[in-house]
Amino acid sequence: MITTGVWGGQWRADVTTGGGIEPWRGGRPVQWHVAADDRWHSPEQEGSVRQRRIGGTPVVETRLRIPQGDAIQRIWSVADHGGLTIIDVENASPLPIVVAFTHPGLLSARPGSSHLEGIELPEGTTAYPVGHRARLVVALPHGDVPDGASLPSDLPTADGVARGWTVVADTAGRVVVPDAAWGERVVAERCELALGGPERPDLDAVGFVLGVDQLVRMGDSAHEWMPDLAAAVERAARHQTDDWAYGLALDRAAAVATAAGDDRAATDLARLAARTAGRGAPRPQEPPLAGVRYLAWIESLLVAPGTDGAALLPFGFPRDWLGQSLEAHRIPAGHGRTASFAVRWHGARPAVLWEQSGAGRLTAPVVAPAWSTTDATGEALWPEPAGEH
Repeated sequence: MITTGVWGGQWRADVTTGGGIEPWRGGRPVQWHVAADDRWHSPEQEGSVRQRRIGGTPVVETRLRIPQGDAIQRIWSVADHGGLTIIDVENASPLPIVVAFTHPGLLSARPGSSHLEGIELPEGTTAYPVGHRARLVVALPHGDVPDGASLPSDLPTADGVARGWTVVADTAGRVVVPDAAWGERVVAERCELALGGPERPDLDAVGFVLGVDQLVRMGDSAHEWMPDLAAAVERAARHQTDDWAYGLALDRAAAVATAAGDDRAATDLARLAARTAGRGAPRPQEPPLAGVRYLAWIESLLVAPGTDGAALLPFGFPRDWLGQSLEAHRIPAGHGRTASFAVRWHGARPAVLWEQSGAGRLTAPVVAPAWSTTDATGEALWPEPAGEH
């Protein structure tokens, strides 16, 4: 399921695979049902439902097949008016439909009806007619609202909210690789992290540290995380040193300490990270299934931090990337540094443009063994890759 809510707010809910809304802290769930020309359709029970995130963000689109088209539902949350989760249903068919919601407290710009035929739904269900090629918008308040309140007219759009989430996610570093799904998944994992928080440190100390680093890079206060971060690093050192991401977590913890202004902790963590130098992410064929380790994995395929610099593309070019342009922006490069680079192709040879923050040496030991630089910015033409990886 996908989490919806407002970063910085308290209210959260799961969006189910059928487009239902299930609040985390109690409260009545919201289900939607569609009366089409043939029958009632309940998305949670239909095999024709397709769902996706818009650009990897928590703006969720659920498509339900109906005669001659789809009923397209979109869900997104906004902070406006005390917090609202908006449900927008588009009738993408040439025939009228009726949409019913199993929640009595939804805000709407027009009255609905409680009279239903042909289906048994919970008390308080409200139905709305939706003409062909028309839309219906309702909203679930995150808190109490005055009696008789209606749907505000000045709400942010789905596209606008999606763009805002993309900006937040990209603040931690942007990835543009040949497989667009990879970049969308980076956004998705960061959005889930922003809304759901990091892993529990008692269950996954390494995952907790990696998550805190991502959150701080997205704008969270580093100082407020430091007590829990220190405890998690200590726990990881005792129990999880065989984790492939342990060394990365130490490096990221040092960066968080630097952002918090704790130079002593940053120095100590950097020393610990240096002792794990040489550990790396799993091979490109072995991505973690989900969560913050996916973010650490893809960043490690692009930039591998070292004690005095960083290596670009430390595993070389994945086979499907050969001849394809790619970009990586603000990827951690060790000791609080970041590296950005783009690859374009001149025939069979990759041309790299780079930029790095902080003093360090960039290398590319797999794809261009003879190349290295300490320049803050520049460009170079690398040799033709020797083979596929």
